[in-house]
Amino acid sequence: MKLLVIRHGESEADLLDVHEGRADFALTERGHRQAQAMAEYVAENYHIDRIYASTLTRVMQTARHLSDATGVPIRPEHDLMEFNNGLLAGLPHKEATEKYPRIPDLPPDQAVYGQESLVNFRDRAEKMLAKILSKAANDETVAVVTHGGTINQLYHVFLKLPVKDGVFFSTADTGIHEWIVEPTERRVARSNYNAHTKDI
Repeated sequence: MKLLVIRHGESEADLLDVHEGRADFALTERGHRQAQAMAEYVAENYHIDRIYASTLTRVMQTARHLSDATGVPIRPEHDLMEFNNGLLAGLPHKEATEKYPRIPDLPPDQAVYGQESLVNFRDRAEKMLAKILSKAANDETVAVVTHGGTINQLYHVFLKLPVKDGVFFSTADTGIHEWIVEPTERRVARSNYNAHTKDI
């Protein structure tokens, strides 16, 4: 099977320079254009069988563009939501740094400031990827529309990396990652493809 893991478009939080996470911001006008360009690219180059999406607004709006372009309904999934950043959600970065300073070497099974732990975040990604793989046929192509942090966790699960290893896989607005799942191997065929937004 083929997995297309896609990040949402530019959101209002990007312009406000605030912590996003679970803060539920909508797409900007540019974000909608990015999402439309992504949807057209995917519809022209892939046959999509399923679309899973985080329930936060910026992702649902992005996924709607893809659903409209492909005719495939959206399957909302709470476990695809971004990292629960607790008290930092929606705060300007400077204010958050002053109120809630970063705690170095925090064990991955612990959390502060009302956040979820890294272990819990990883568990959500494990559960979600297992659900997607278990329901897809070998010849299907599945789109997963979600958030940058969640994509990073899905990469760690897909590649069987440790929970805390200092590795981060970046994703641009509406960046597309193409993964291949076969009985004997898993392959990353494409990472953070975003040529569809170069003029947006």
